[in-house]
Amino acid sequence: MNEAAERFSYYGMRAILVVFMTEYLLNHDGSIDVMGEAEARKYFHLFASAVYFFPILGSLVADVYWGKFRTIVVLSIVYCIGHLALAVDQTRLGLAVGLTLIAIGSGGIKPCVSANLGDQFGFANRHLLSKAFYWFYFSINLGAGISTLLTPWLLYHVGPHMAFGVPGLLMLLATWVFWIGRWEYAHIPPKGKEFLSELRTSENLHAIWRLIPIFIFSAFFWSLYDQTGSAWVLQAKHMDLFWLGIEWLPSQIQVVNPFLIMILIPIFSYAVYPWVERFYPLTPLRKIAIGFFITVVAFVLSAQIEMQIAEGLRPNIVWQLLAFVVMTSAEVMVSITCLEFSYTQAPRAMKSIVMALFLLSVSLGNAFTSLVNFFIQNEDGSSMLEGASYYWFFAGVMLGASMLFVWIAQRYQGQTYLQEEESEEK
Repeated sequence: MNEAAERFSYYGMRAILVVFMTEYLLNHDGSIDVMGEAEARKYFHLFASAVYFFPILGSLVADVYWGKFRTIVVLSIVYCIGHLALAVDQTRLGLAVGLTLIAIGSGGIKPCVSANLGDQFGFANRHLLSKAFYWFYFSINLGAGISTLLTPWLLYHVGPHMAFGVPGLLMLLATWVFWIGRWEYAHIPPKGKEFLSELRTSENLHAIWRLIPIFIFSAFFWSLYDQTGSAWVLQAKHMDLFWLGIEWLPSQIQVVNPFLIMILIPIFSYAVYPWVERFYPLTPLRKIAIGFFITVVAFVLSAQIEMQIAEGLRPNIVWQLLAFVVMTSAEVMVSITCLEFSYTQAPRAMKSIVMALFLLSVSLGNAFTSLVNFFIQNEDGSSMLEGASYYWFFAGVMLGASMLFVWIAQRYQGQTYLQEEESEEK
């Protein structure tokens, strides 16, 4: 429940961010002062990069000083204040303050929440860990799905105050729900100075070093995936949005992703993976590699859509929905697998810091996208990668990264660590 409410908060704000910056942003005297599309994409991915950079700091605070529970509660309050800033001030100053606080709050709690989940499982109930992470991811997408449908409607029909305010209230609810469960959780105490000593041990350093190449290549997946909230929203504005008898808003189309996740998780878990296992053993790294190649297909579809738009056509939004099905299939294979794999490969004293390094891959991917959009932006507001060429560029980058990842994955040798038991060779 906590995770569903928190994700409602984050993805609701995120869903409307590009539309807000290009249509609703004000200056200090209250008149419209919006950004161009390339500038909005740049700042969207800069913010997303910051959200996934701050887990490094949050994990250090949790593992060394406060522990996971206290870190989550304190930084959740910072998170709420960020939403308040966006709700009351629609200028660039309010945007900067709000997004900075949300990045610190949301980013700081990210590694702690998933690591806290994993801490509830030891030797006796380890067989439930995979299911727990699937339900955890299910709750993420339940909150995100409802919010992505509702928040754009609030922005269009009520205004930015309510559109940013409602997600803030849900974040406050998430904080309260987490706090009232404080006596139910297994609490792993912070290590203090001992953490630094353990970090320097040969075994722990090798465990982190082995994972770094996996995280670096994951960054390219996130570079493409997170553009469903920026480039794909802007693309939808040039498409026929009439579907299922409803005229959809461009930012609402993202709602199919979380609902597809909830549909595809059981399909992959109970049908696709068991069927593939009959012919080809699926290790976690093989799942991730296949997901990378599927991501390329999603952006090839986006390039095809953009080519139709360049010809003066208005393709129906169903074509982008097809791209969402492909991208979400890749997400199931990459994101959920990476989440569990990162936890199990992390030494027991390093769970939060390793989860933060996994999240840092999301930051690096968004930083890459932001830099690309910065360098392709011409002084007159046009782009050096116009139309379909933008999508072909990222599809090519992802294809190259996928092929290199296969070589890296074949050479990976790791260990599995769970709480309350000794490490086991994989």
